[in-house]
Amino acid sequence: MSIELKMPALSPTMEEGTLAKWLVKEGDTVSSGDILAEIETDKATMEFEAVDEGKIAKILVPEGSDGVKVGTPIAILAGEGEEVSAPAPAPKVEAAPAPKVEAAPAAAAPVPVAPAPAPTVTRADSGDRIKASPLARRLAEAQGIDLSSLTGSGPGGRIVRADVGTAGGGAMAAPAPATTAAPAGLQPVEAELAFTDGVPHEVVKLSNMRKTIARRLTESKQQIPHIYLTLDTNLDALLKLRTELNAGLEKRGVKLSVNDMLIKALALALIEVPECNVSFAGDQLIKYQRADISVAVSIPNGLITPIIADANSKTISAISKEMADLAGRAKEGKLQPHEYQGGTASLSNMGMFGIKHFEAVINPPQAMIMAIGAGEKRPYVINDSLQIATVMSATGSFDHRAIDGADGARLMKIFKELVESPLGLVA
Repeated sequence: MSIELKMPALSPTMEEGTLAKWLVKEGDTVSSGDILAEIETDKATMEFEAVDEGKIAKILVPEGSDGVKVGTPIAILAGEGEEVSAPAPAPKVEAAPAPKVEAAPAAAAPVPVAPAPAPTVTRADSGDRIKASPLARRLAEAQGIDLSSLTGSGPGGRIVRADVGTAGGGAMAAPAPATTAAPAGLQPVEAELAFTDGVPHEVVKLSNMRKTIARRLTESKQQIPHIYLTLDTNLDALLKLRTELNAGLEKRGVKLSVNDMLIKALALALIEVPECNVSFAGDQLIKYQRADISVAVSIPNGLITPIIADANSKTISAISKEMADLAGRAKEGKLQPHEYQGGTASLSNMGMFGIKHFEAVINPPQAMIMAIGAGEKRPYVINDSLQIATVMSATGSFDHRAIDGADGARLMKIFKELVESPLGLVA
């Protein structure tokens, strides 16, 4: 009996994905556990494994297809003894495309009989290939103006909005503002972009990850009341300890980074101030018993936050090894969902780019994120005397629904103490 292979839900939040690549072809025999395809989710590219044995009878969704809903049949697997070609004409598979194929000619039939303005727009898109911006086409169609009668003033003779307004004469010039605002199908941003006619540009399709980042960050800033707390920290003692630890760890092939030590410091601070190790959940507050630190990692398609679980209980060297592994696989798109979903708080470090100070956006459902700036030489008061020290600015963003300002301030204070007296990180 043939089996429908459906688009799997590879993460709890996945609603659709991109079938990035098929690793099998029609007629191939597969066994349970074989990798069939690579699927791009909103966070990573993951492998889709076969559960049953059989032959790939039909591939229903070609590779490169995006927006494939979870549960959509993507292939047919023929069972033992079945002909490979048998499932191809199966009515269930071909029933869906059939109406679409027949419906298209039916809808297309009346097009030649359409009113006069329709052929004008069609001719502009083909044949003579009249160059005109999308906005100019819409305005010309609305005003009954033949684009072929216009001379474009844009780059390469492209017809732009101003050319259509001029062709309309004085009578058309007055209602022009209302007409340009009329394309109701445009969103506000798209409407603004419509007026960039003539500006060289490139349109880049958003990846699933970028769409998810845009949605989640918008929700975070709209729904979470952020409170920001910033302090300066003397890094000299931490840098000295790091140098000494790296000298002792060199034979083991471990090299600690400042970020590794800051992950540990934040984790310990969260345990010291459990009021900040929480999530807001409507009429409930979730309090966590350990500190799982999500660490922002920049990757080609956007940003992902692999998690150092139970960071408060791990040594700095263990954190360093785990972070190197997670960051490497994150850039390859090979993280598993449990490695980047969850976390009780986040850390984002932009110091390596020379950024002195920034305010990070909270990653829901977490209630705080620590933003780390660059360490730099600054005048700093030490023992009542002005000296030069390596100073770093750290800014905590807190969800004010769940965390009071005083509790956030206590967390920042303990974080600063751990960084300035770093032996507490290795005790």
